[in-house]
Amino acid sequence: MKGSELRLIEYMEGSKKRFIIPVYQRNYDWKIENCKQLYDDLIQVIKNNSKTHFFGSIVSVYEPSGRNTEFLIIDGQQRLTTMSLLFLALYNLLEEKIIISEDESLKDQIYEDFLVDKYQPQEKRMKLKPIKNDQKAFSKLFNSKDDYIKDSNLTINYSYFYERIQKQEITIDELFDAICRLEIINITLNNEDNPQLIFESLNSTGLDLSEGDKIRNYILMGLPKQKQDEYYEKYWNCIEKCTKYDVSSFIRDYLSVKQLVIPSQKKVYINFKKYVEDSSLKIIEILEDLLSYAKRYNILLCGKTSSKELNSCINRLNRLETTVTRPFFLEVLRLYDENQINLNEVTEAFSITESYLFRRTICDLPTNALNKIFLLLNREIMRYDGTDSNYIEKLKFALLSKKDRARFPNDDDFSLMFTEKPIYQMNSKNKIYILERLENFGTLEDKDIYRHYDEGEYSIEHIMPQHLTPAWIKELGDSYEEIHDTWLHRIANLTLTAYNSKYSNSTFVEKKTMKNGFEDSGIRLNTYVSKKDKWTLAELRDRNDYLLKRALDIWAFPSTNYKPQEKQLDSYTLDDEASFLSGRQIAKFVYKGIEQPVVSWVEMYTKVLRALYLEDKTIITKIALSTDDDLSIHFSTNKRIFKKCDEIGDNVYVQTNTNTQSKLSVLNRLYKLYGMDPTDLVFYLRDSNDKEAEKGTRFEIRRRYWGYALKFIKEENFDNKSFDNVNTSKENWINGTFGIGGFAICCIANYDFARVDVYFGKTNANENKIAFDNVMLHKLEIESNLGVNLEWDRGDDVKRSIISYRLENVSIYNENDWLQIAKFHAKWSKKFIDAIVPYLK
Repeated sequence: MKGSELRLIEYMEGSKKRFIIPVYQRNYDWKIENCKQLYDDLIQVIKNNSKTHFFGSIVSVYEPSGRNTEFLIIDGQQRLTTMSLLFLALYNLLEEKIIISEDESLKDQIYEDFLVDKYQPQEKRMKLKPIKNDQKAFSKLFNSKDDYIKDSNLTINYSYFYERIQKQEITIDELFDAICRLEIINITLNNEDNPQLIFESLNSTGLDLSEGDKIRNYILMGLPKQKQDEYYEKYWNCIEKCTKYDVSSFIRDYLSVKQLVIPSQKKVYINFKKYVEDSSLKIIEILEDLLSYAKRYNILLCGKTSSKELNSCINRLNRLETTVTRPFFLEVLRLYDENQINLNEVTEAFSITESYLFRRTICDLPTNALNKIFLLLNREIMRYDGTDSNYIEKLKFALLSKKDRARFPNDDDFSLMFTEKPIYQMNSKNKIYILERLENFGTLEDKDIYRHYDEGEYSIEHIMPQHLTPAWIKELGDSYEEIHDTWLHRIANLTLTAYNSKYSNSTFVEKKTMKNGFEDSGIRLNTYVSKKDKWTLAELRDRNDYLLKRALDIWAFPSTNYKPQEKQLDSYTLDDEASFLSGRQIAKFVYKGIEQPVVSWVEMYTKVLRALYLEDKTIITKIALSTDDDLSIHFSTNKRIFKKCDEIGDNVYVQTNTNTQSKLSVLNRLYKLYGMDPTDLVFYLRDSNDKEAEKGTRFEIRRRYWGYALKFIKEENFDNKSFDNVNTSKENWINGTFGIGGFAICCIANYDFARVDVYFGKTNANENKIAFDNVMLHKLEIESNLGVNLEWDRGDDVKRSIISYRLENVSIYNENDWLQIAKFHAKWSKKFIDAIVPYLK
């Protein structure tokens, strides 16, 4: 390898030189801001009278080729292509006499020294040879403007230079002079150099390569040039087209399927390289497999199957941006390609998944668990009996078996939330999705709701308007304020129209009978509305019942008789609330896709810590030696300070006589320090529903206590009905509701205290903090009314917020305390609902 300083024009000058961009390089992707920076730099060169300006390095491989001197550009193609565009803009402006140079020879000098070999045929004369698609766009710039490929980056950046040069911030001669002052480091490789290793170590001054770019280089760069061209055409270019040129995202999902671990977006290349090296597969085998998955990926992006129903489902899921499902769907489509399932089963798998996702959205269940669910879902299905037979029934069982935050909401949960949720206040993609489904489900005469909505022709109409007029107040009656506050944004009061502004705040009869009103509407959603004579509480309830019945058909809750022969274990991730794991026994865990059986949380804790320590010893060692970091109370290099501890490695010890929640909290914080995804650490828990195994355990005691306490709690809350649908539980907590999704009244019974919480648990952390802060404004008033000081925990580093009051020195394990605890739970759940909940509503 040889490197030397060189003026850029000396490197580019000469009609016999050819600059070849190898097929393994990325497409040209400098943006206008990059070109602007270059042009600004050239102006400053003149204004500051700089003798030189460094323009980065160009790495090339010299390849003699007959009468020409060819250079394969390993690094620097973005700068070299951009300079060619600038030269071409200069030439064309001179040729068209839009700009005049003092040097009459400048036009020919630019054309013949830096752009073409005029003695070659038209198709061979260009000195720069970009890769396939860029080459076509570049060649068109030498022709009529009518031929330009307008959406190409080359055309866009050429046009920028063409327009900016005409502003003459400096003269065209000064601009050329500035270009002549650009210096590069010219690095030429010889036969002993490894282009791939050199490429990886370069610190380019241009745009960072995408992970897909690096992978393409890794696959193709080490091949002979003939193979590079062949494999690029046959495989890589097809992969790019199938993935709509977002190869990085595709390979991230591909690796997720292959390794059952979701790689960091910034480490896709590193993980892919390791996957190839570990698999011992030949490059041709890797490319063939990538292409087969890319074709499936294209179906997920575009649909275009022979099933209209499946295509529509894919389109809807893409509108909802449900990319989290792709690793699972790629495996479903693989099974179809391998004739293991048919197209109807594929469609059903997509439809069940759509219902699962939508019901969870309506019920405000968190999305952070979905990555892991869909990553492992196919493996979970296959594990039941080791085969892919009966796939759809096993899929239903797998989703129906999910618990807590991963659960598939049943009809009762869904019906309540679908009725009460302020649909209009959901984000745009969700509310138009709901109305489109309600309009088009079950008919072949469907309307293109999305297109009309995107183009601004359709909008969402409040039947009862957002601002009540005297006529509406009269029609709604004495309870108009309550009706309006309760029902305004609910689904029962929403519809679609192309005449929203015309309807305005008109009375219901006017909206119904005016020209293009509900009676004239071609939208089916309005047919039901048009048959009503008025729009009051009774009609709102009737329409809610009608739409709810339709929703239960559209987003159906699946049922199955399938049961695996071997009982399945509940699973949670490190990202789940630690309270879900309280009192549960661990059977095994998965770290980086590898299962490890354990007999206790302590064993899991130390094994994971040792694995993290081996990843990077400095992080935990630094904590162990620190006196400032509050994590340091858990680690030390002196084991004598702990009552119980285990060695992590190299005389670094961790305290082990802490409770499960504390251990999980430490792991969670360490995962953030290590830049790792907490959903990648999965816990499988021992069965806690076995009544025989439960006898005499904490689970039996909790069930008996809640059975005892609920009669007190329900009686005290008879008027507000917050606990009417609550049953006994094996957990140390139960939740009551008060009509706001994601928020709850929580009663907790522990071995050393009892507590009542107002629990702010929406998926969106910001919504929890806003609601908490609004209540906090009334802190003095609330505590004055209750006569006690409460615990106010905003939870800035977690999603949830909590307002609490506790009873000390009682224990759920002492039945003599049960009456006191039960009355406490009953009294304070009612007090919280009366004193705090009004500020939430």
